[in-house]
Amino acid sequence: MSEHLPVSVHPSSEHVHCPAFVQDAVFSLEHVWLAYGMGEDTREVLRDVSFGLHQGARVGLYGPNGSGKTTLLRCVTGLARPQRGCVRFHGRAVSKDFRELRRGVGFVLQNADDQLFFPTVLEDVAFGPLNLGHTPEAARACAVETLESLGLSGFEHRLVHRLSGGEKKLVSLAGVLAMRPEALLLDEPTNGLDNEARERLIHILQNLSAARIVISHDWEFLQQTATEYMTIVDGVLSARTTSIIHAHTHAHPLIYSPGFCVSPSTL
Repeated sequence: MSEHLPVSVHPSSEHVHCPAFVQDAVFSLEHVWLAYGMGEDTREVLRDVSFGLHQGARVGLYGPNGSGKTTLLRCVTGLARPQRGCVRFHGRAVSKDFRELRRGVGFVLQNADDQLFFPTVLEDVAFGPLNLGHTPEAARACAVETLESLGLSGFEHRLVHRLSGGEKKLVSLAGVLAMRPEALLLDEPTNGLDNEARERLIHILQNLSAARIVISHDWEFLQQTATEYMTIVDGVLSARTTSIIHAHTHAHPLIYSPGFCVSPSTL
């Protein structure tokens, strides 16, 4: 593999110093540990996670329910705070104030209803640009342009609560894209979508240039929207090749990246 990977994953070892993966990354995590509970009830969700997402990356993240996939994205955006480790945005450590990172990294939640809170579509999509300091006129123009780019022209004055599940998902994506993020985090974006909405989402993602991590259990969807793959097993984040993703493929090569080697036999 090239030394300049769009996504870099590094081994969990206190003896490995790997500053290179932070360089030029949109965001990165360094030796992040996160656990829930206390005492005997403590459960480690993320164990010594280190990786960086670079421009152009299209990463599919998969794993069992409860393995820590959503928690990982929440750590990136400051919605979950690790007990140890560091989050960086363009190489700068972020500890308390995640506002700048959230401007550059858009998070599309699994449940669109958790992300839509204005009566009309236009108000919802324009909220992000307004929050960035745009004038109301500029924010509306940005919202209209974004809706048009997603094939949602004419939705501006529709009531959010009357949209279908697929329409809500696309509108929540529009609200994030209207902020012109450098990177996207999408949590199970195909949940609840019919085939038409799913195909529409695939087409949209295939034509987006922003770096992204997509969580999904939908293998076919990941194959069409991602070019690299990661998984979380027992709290450990590791890279995987497409040969492991395909359920009917029996080739199991080792994965190499700078300072990193993992055997697919651990799956």
